[in-house]
Amino acid sequence: MYKNIFKPLFDFLAAFTVFSIISPIFLVITIFILAANRGKPFFLQRRPGKNEHIFTIIKFKTMNDKKDAQGNLLPDSLRLTPIGSFVRKTSLDEIPQLLNVIKGDMSFVGPRPLLPHYLPLYNDTQKQRHLVKPGITGWAQVMGRNSISWEKKFELDVWYVTNQSFFLDIKILFMTVKKVIFKEDINTEGEVTTKPFEGSK
Repeated sequence: MYKNIFKPLFDFLAAFTVFSIISPIFLVITIFILAANRGKPFFLQRRPGKNEHIFTIIKFKTMNDKKDAQGNLLPDSLRLTPIGSFVRKTSLDEIPQLLNVIKGDMSFVGPRPLLPHYLPLYNDTQKQRHLVKPGITGWAQVMGRNSISWEKKFELDVWYVTNQSFFLDIKILFMTVKKVIFKEDINTEGEVTTKPFEGSK
């Protein structure tokens, strides 16, 4: 009953309430990023959700679109803007995903939505991460985030799918707040973005 009724209801009501309260912060960040990225405040990308249904995730755009002389995008570390670095370190770049939760594409807690081209790379066990809605935060995020391997992340995702409960979700939310406050596991050491998944060995 929790998974199918109470959790979706809680997600909608909580996301709507939180977004209403922090809308001034949302507006201020949007204006700053709008200026830093020359009119592009949001990062939109197609991601697979529950049952591999594709939806569009929305986040604050933390990197600009600067290119080299050949027209190729510069490395991530050179495109990360100062305001983008700040909102990423404080996890404020996740705020727009509240709109995804309100729409019903995402939950507060669940496996993080990854890229569509990863779908053929999952083994049968890893595919189980798509049996529930993806989340803004998840068990893998509070247990290591970008400091653990892809295989370990997927193992933790599947464990969450099997053991999902109200108390586990509350625990994950509180652990997420701690991670954000102490800026733990934001990125793999030396990396601006984590390395892409290339399939399990």
